[in-house]
Amino acid sequence: MSYIKAGQDANGTDVKLHYTDQGTGNPIVLIHGWPATYEMWEYQLAELPKHGNRVVAYTRRGFGNSSKTWDGNDYDTFADDLNAVLTELDLQNVTLVGFSMGGGEVARYMSKYKGARVSKVAFVAAVTPFLLQTEGNPDGAPKENFDNMVEGIRKDRFDFLKTFGKQFFGVGTISHPVSQATLDWMQSICQLASPRATEQCVYAFAATDFRQDLQTITVPTLVIHGGDDATVPAKVSGERMTQFVPHAQYVEYSGAPHGLFITEKDRLNRDLQAFVSGNTVEGTADRY
Repeated sequence: MSYIKAGQDANGTDVKLHYTDQGTGNPIVLIHGWPATYEMWEYQLAELPKHGNRVVAYTRRGFGNSSKTWDGNDYDTFADDLNAVLTELDLQNVTLVGFSMGGGEVARYMSKYKGARVSKVAFVAAVTPFLLQTEGNPDGAPKENFDNMVEGIRKDRFDFLKTFGKQFFGVGTISHPVSQATLDWMQSICQLASPRATEQCVYAFAATDFRQDLQTITVPTLVIHGGDDATVPAKVSGERMTQFVPHAQYVEYSGAPHGLFITEKDRLNRDLQAFVSGNTVEGTADRY
């Protein structure tokens, strides 16, 4: 296994981030969602390096085979970890791709590190700009929603993940966009996370306000979201992104669930490749 050192924890122990580095060419860094690992990008890692790209994907602290730190499950620390990845591998002119929770890393990194080393950013089914309902963010989701998630994790994390996985991929009585084998695989990688990181990151991605971070982004920006995303609904996330990044292109995948990196893998791969190459990303005209 390959690891990148990302500083030390409160006890002075090295923090190590598990990563993979595939292909040569245009550097793309893939940042996974909660509570998965970089392995969730299986179909992107198998395809994007075929088209002249160097594709790096890493697992954030607390998840998968990365270090399980007790503290540091916050976006300032996650942005520092992303900076460690870019610095250690000496990546330049990078396209950052953040899925779901990973969109927060992109936003906070671009603000905190002034977009160093980055030429483009893509937000895929991302939690940005701000999920939590507050007086200043009335369109967000009530805190009760996230409290219920944490309660479910504490009661039976494995059963919670099973139910969450079905919603994640839009599986219902009639709809079966992914196989049972895929659901089992996804649950297996999510189970590798530490219980503490799993719980703390719920409040990290829910309560972190990225609106000011987003306003610092000046590089080309692509926003992709599923029209039927029940996990991070487009109306509170993707559809609002151009309010804070006016030059961003918003593309909605009609009928797609949250886990569109699998259910819409071919389209997503084409769109990411087009974006990285500077070509047109096809989308709904009134979403631009």
